[in-house]
Amino acid sequence: MAPVQTSVAAAASAAHAAPHALIHLAPIDIAILAVYLVFVIAIGYITGKGHQTSEDFFLSGRSIPAWITGLAFISANLGALEVMGMATSGYQYGMMTANYYWVGAIPAMVFMGVAMMPFFYGSKVRSVPEFLKKRYNEGARFINAITFAVFTPAISGISMYAMAVVLQDFLGWHFWPSVVVSGLVVLVYTFLGGLTASIYNEVLQFFLIVLGVAPLTIIGLIANHAKAVKHAAAGMHESWLMAATAGWGDFKHWLDTHQVSQGKAMLPGNMWLHTWMGTGHAAGNTLQITWPGVVLGLGFVLSFSYWCTNFLVVQRALAAKDMNSAQRTPLLAAFPKMLFPFIVILPGILAIPLLPHLVTGGTVVHGKIVSDTHTVNNVMPLMMGTYYPAGLLGLGLTALMASFMSGMAGNVTAFNTVVTYDLYGSLINPNASDKHYLWFGRFMTVLGVAISVGFAFWVRGANSIMGYTQTIFGVVNAPLIAVFLLGMFWPRTTPWGGFIGLLVGTGTSVTLWILCMKGHPMAHFYKHGTTSAFWNALWSFCAGASSTVLVSLFTRRQPVEQLTGLVYQVTPRGEASATLAWYRKPLVLGILALLATLILNLLFW
Repeated sequence: MAPVQTSVAAAASAAHAAPHALIHLAPIDIAILAVYLVFVIAIGYITGKGHQTSEDFFLSGRSIPAWITGLAFISANLGALEVMGMATSGYQYGMMTANYYWVGAIPAMVFMGVAMMPFFYGSKVRSVPEFLKKRYNEGARFINAITFAVFTPAISGISMYAMAVVLQDFLGWHFWPSVVVSGLVVLVYTFLGGLTASIYNEVLQFFLIVLGVAPLTIIGLIANHAKAVKHAAAGMHESWLMAATAGWGDFKHWLDTHQVSQGKAMLPGNMWLHTWMGTGHAAGNTLQITWPGVVLGLGFVLSFSYWCTNFLVVQRALAAKDMNSAQRTPLLAAFPKMLFPFIVILPGILAIPLLPHLVTGGTVVHGKIVSDTHTVNNVMPLMMGTYYPAGLLGLGLTALMASFMSGMAGNVTAFNTVVTYDLYGSLINPNASDKHYLWFGRFMTVLGVAISVGFAFWVRGANSIMGYTQTIFGVVNAPLIAVFLLGMFWPRTTPWGGFIGLLVGTGTSVTLWILCMKGHPMAHFYKHGTTSAFWNALWSFCAGASSTVLVSLFTRRQPVEQLTGLVYQVTPRGEASATLAWYRKPLVLGILALLATLILNLLFW
C-alpha cells in the first residue's frame, strides 16, 4: 500500500535536524491539545474500572454496541500513515488514490460483514490466529501469530515516528520527548482500560478528524476561489457554501488549463480528478498502474487480506455485543469510509495550486512558502498552518495527534491479545488462571509500547520507511486471505493444506519483496513501487492458494462434524437478523454500500 506510506518515507533526515517551530500555537490551541490528553487518560481510567476478566480486557467483554464498534473499526485504520499519507498521495497522484477506499476497502468490508463475521463471531474465537487453530492446526496458528506479533509493534513504531517528526518540524518539539511522552500516554490508557479504552478513544479520534480535518477541504476550496478571482478577500461577501462551490469550479478549471509536475514529467492537470482514467496502460495515469493490478492486486488480495483477516480491525467486531452487531460493524463503517477521500485526499489535491512549490520543498512563514525545508510529505500540516486560524489550528493538530496515538493503541491492544492467547497461553502456559492471563496481558501492553518506542528510534535512521511498511503488509496479510477463503468455503481444505499454504504464501511474499529491494527484473512488471506491491500481493496469494489446494488433495480431510461453524457448506444458516428491520439487515446494508461506492466511482471515473 505504497501511497499510504509516502508521508513519512522522506522524513528521516528531518528527524535529525535541530527543532525550529514553523507554527506557533495560540493559548487556545495548546488548551485544546491539553484537554485531549487529559480526556484520553480519563477514558482509560473510567473504562478500566469494570475489568474483572481477561475477556473484559482483551475483547471488552463482547458488550459494545454496533455504532461504537463500527466507528472504531474505521478509526483503527486512520493512523498516521493514512491521514498524513493520503493527503500526500492526493498531491502526488490525485483521485487515483481514492481507489484505496472505493476499490481497496468497501467491497472487502461488505464481504467481511456479510460472509465472514458469522464464522469469526459464531465460533467464539478470541483472535484471528485462534480461528486458524480451530480450522487447521496449531502450526497455522503459530505462523500467523508470530508474524503478527513481530510486525505489529513495527507499524506502531512507524506511526510514533511520523508523529514525532510532525511535532518536531511544525512545533519545534524535540524528537525523543515527543516519542516517549506520547508512548506513555498510550501506555497509561491502554494499561488501565484495555480494548475498551482503545475503542472509545478511536471513536473520539473519528470525531476529531471530522471536526479538525474536514474544514481543510472547505477552506481549500474557498482559497482556490480567492486565487481564481485574484482577491484575498473573496468569499467575504458570499456565504461559505457559495464560495466553496465556486471554488470547486475554479479548481477544476485550473486543472483543465494547467499541467502538473510529477517527478520529471509534466502531466495534464485533469488527470488528478479521475480514478480510472488511463489505467489501460501504466504510462497513462498518475499511479503508473493498470486496471488489472488495481482490481486484482489492490481490490482483491490486499484489500480482502487486510479488512477480512487483520486482527487489528477484526478485534473491534469481536467486541460487539451480539452477532447482529458484529456483522453490522464493518458495514456501518463502510459508509463514512467511502467519504473519507474528500476529507484526507482532496485537501492534498487542492494544495497543488495553493502550495505549488512543495515538489521541491517549502516552509510556511506568514502564509507563504519561502524556503526549501519541507516537502509534499507534510502537505496536510502545511495547509493547516497556512489557512487555519487559532483554535481551528489546535483542533486540526489535535486530530493529527489523535490519529497517531489511536493507531498506536490499536496495534498495542491487538499485539497483547495475540501474544497472550496465541503464543503464551497456547504454547508456554496453557493452564494458567484467568487472572494470570489478565496480568500477563497488561505486562504485554507495557512491552508492546516499549518495542514500539524502540522501533520509532530505530527507523529514525532509515532511508525508506515505505520499504518496511510494504514488507509488513505483504508478509502478514496477503498470503493469509487465500488460506482463509479456502478454509471457510471449501470443506476439502485440510489442516496440512492450510499450514503449507500459509508457509508458502508467506515465503513467496518475503522473497518477492527482497527481489524488489534488490531491483531484480523478475520481481515486478513496472518500476513504480505501488504497482509492484499490488502484483507481488497477487503472486503471494496465488502461491498460497495453489499450495493449499495441492496439499489438501493429497492429505486427509477433517470429519464434517469438526467443520460445523467454521465452513460455509456445513454450517446451519442462522436467523440472527430475522427480527431486524429490513434496512438494518446486513445484506441490505452491504448492497447499499456497494451501490453508493459504484456511484462514486462513476462520478470520478
